Amino acid sequence: MLDVIVTSAVVSKGYDGAEALKFSEKGDAVRFRIGKKVYDSRAENNTRWINLSVKAFGDVCDRIKKMQLKESSFINFRGRLDEDVWTDQKTGESKSVMVVILDDIEYAGGKPKENQKANQQQNGATPKTGAAAAPAQPAAQSAGGQVMDGFTGYEPFGGGSFFDEN
Repeated sequence: MLDVIVTSAVVSKGYDGAEALKFSEKGDAVRFRIGKKVYDSRAENNTRWINLSVKAFGDVCDRIKKMQLKESSFINFRGRLDEDVWTDQKTGESKSVMVVILDDIEYAGGKPKENQKANQQQNGATPKTGAAAAPAQPAAQSAGGQVMDGFTGYEPFGGGSFFDEN
């Protein structure tokens, strides 16, 4: 299997109005989809989205329940790339899709606008509205990649970041 590390992925909304996260009846397994915007010089605006199915079992599933992930939550995770294979009930054809089996996950923030409002409130700024509002400026980052100015959009869940392991 291939190991996968993904940062700043977005939990996708459920298909046709369904919940974003689908837990098993026993609650010991969960599946959901994520989206990740990547650079691609051949695509319009030089970016495109990669969408992946994600599964978690056991302790990682329990952790996801505690995190209370929702649609549009940003996450970082580490897992193994695998393949789901099934037979289509209508056509009888064998089908397959790539899926990531999670080994570890951490919360990396909510919706971008929520993070921006929280950052403005922490810094004493009042949000501007209307056509004359200035465009949002990204928060300054230190050399270590940590965001300064009181921004707390990146908060590891349950301890340190698994990306800092060496």
